[in-house]
Amino acid sequence: MNLSSLTPPEGQKHRKKRIGRGMGSGTGKTSTRGHKGARSISGYSIMRGFEGGQMPLHRRLPKRGFTNIFKKQYAIVNLCDLEKLPGDTFNADRLMELGVVKKLGDGLKILANGEITRKIEVEAHIFSKAAAEKIAKAGGTAKVVGAAA
Repeated sequence: MNLSSLTPPEGQKHRKKRIGRGMGSGTGKTSTRGHKGARSISGYSIMRGFEGGQMPLHRRLPKRGFTNIFKKQYAIVNLCDLEKLPGDTFNADRLMELGVVKKLGDGLKILANGEITRKIEVEAHIFSKAAAEKIAKAGGTAKVVGAAA
C-alpha cells in the first residue's frame, strides 16, 4: 500500500458554502437568512428555552417544593473509614491530606457507620451522638471545633 494513493471515502469531502460573497455566488443579498423575522437581523441569538413563541416548557410546568438556602453541606466521614487510616489523630486538614475528604464545605461531620477498635482523637465540626459514644467507648476523644450549627 502506498500512502500517496490514499483517498477519502466518497462524499466525505465537500466544498464549504461561501455566504455573502455577492449575487453571482447564489447566496448573495440576504445571505441565506431570508427577508424578515428575528433570525434575519444582525446580532440575533436565540434565548435559552425559546420555542418559537410557544409558552416554554419551564413556564408550562408547575412549580413544586422548597429549596432551603440556609442548608449546611458537611463533608461526611464514617468511623469505618477512620478505622482503616494510619495514625491516631484526625482533623479536617489531615483527612484532606489523606484523600478521604475532597471538599470541606460547611465543616466535617463524623457519622457512626462501622466500628472503631482503637483509641483515636478526632477533631470535627459536628459528631453524630452514636459516633461520639463509639469513639469514647474505644477510649478515644471526640473534640468539637469551630461553630457547629
